[in-house]
Amino acid sequence: MPYDPSDARSALPGATATAPAGPAADADHVKFYELPPTATEGGARTWYGRSQHLVIGYTDLAGETEFTLPGGGDESAVLMPETTTTALISLNGETTEVPGGTLSFLPPAQATVRLSGHGRVVTIFTARTAPPWAAAANAESYREPHPNVAPLTAWPDPAGGPRLRTYDLDVPGLAEPPFRLFRCSTFMVNYIHPRTGPRDTTRMSPHKHDDFEQCSLVLEGDYVHHLRWPWGTDLSEWRDDQHERCGSPSLTVIPPPALHTSQAVGAGVNHLIDIFAPPRLDFSRMDGWVLNAADYPMPGEA
Repeated sequence: MPYDPSDARSALPGATATAPAGPAADADHVKFYELPPTATEGGARTWYGRSQHLVIGYTDLAGETEFTLPGGGDESAVLMPETTTTALISLNGETTEVPGGTLSFLPPAQATVRLSGHGRVVTIFTARTAPPWAAAANAESYREPHPNVAPLTAWPDPAGGPRLRTYDLDVPGLAEPPFRLFRCSTFMVNYIHPRTGPRDTTRMSPHKHDDFEQCSLVLEGDYVHHLRWPWGTDLSEWRDDQHERCGSPSLTVIPPPALHTSQAVGAGVNHLIDIFAPPRLDFSRMDGWVLNAADYPMPGEA
């Protein structure tokens, strides 16, 4: 329980004697289906949303489109959930054809990405090195940094140095929860297995994060994001519980230290993925959880 540091009860075991860095932020629910696209080019419509450390793009692809990355800074990612899309990625004088059904981490170098086909494509950048054209619909929410979010510190460079790395998404991963975890040096992608039908409401998983945000991207179906903010010592900062229904596509940014869980409610396929920056240390410490752990060392392992 939180107590003001002047309260003698703050010395009790398990008591919280120190206040958080600042008031907890609101959750951001960026419902792309209710917004005009940020960019319409060729056969593509693209929306962007952001958290403190990430800018995430969602593209409805029907044909071809191309974008150029300026290089420098941090790695970025191209995620193609469907095998009906492909990408030609050109960097360092070489062009690689990447099939759909994959997640690719791109090194911090100048690159051109040409997308073709029909389906959905997700692009991920860190906010500090996102291209200027990746304008987030909720940028106003981050005009000032959120005090409870820890600074983004990059993990060690990948084994063998930065280069294009592509991973197949059609891999087993964990059984329960149905996670498929991949990380690069600055963020982690949890490509969760799709669900069919509503979630079993007797098996919810409310939890919180002390100092990092969770970006939950709904690719298909409908979810209700349940959030509850902790009560601190300042009553003026208390807020009501939130139960926000979000269809697809949408991005919800869950702030620390809000208690949260997401409930699939659609009758058909429901598919949500989570993205974290920096990579989650707790998940990374679990043997076998991160599927590309051999490529990306944890801090202290380089």
